[in-house]
Amino acid sequence: MTMVILYAVIIGIFWFFAIRPQSKQKKEHENLLSTLEVGDSILTTSGFFGVVIDIKDEIVIVEFGSNKNCRIPMKKDNIVEIDKQTED
Repeated sequence: MTMVILYAVIIGIFWFFAIRPQSKQKKEHENLLSTLEVGDSILTTSGFFGVVIDIKDEIVIVEFGSNKNCRIPMKKDNIVEIDKQTED
């Protein structure tokens, strides 16, 4: 009986320190991506800054640099940070 309780405690500790924070971080990332709009400045997982030109289901078209011809499609999951454009 004590082995069952010991295993339950170990599984509980593992869930609290490993699985719970990961699921919390995933929810925060999904909330971040739900606020994505055309014209927002973004930071990608590879460290590139760009501006969102078009949004499709799981793909966004991002314009990188000052060259207006550099438009690259990428997955939404690769967006790390969003800087909202404020209208003046």
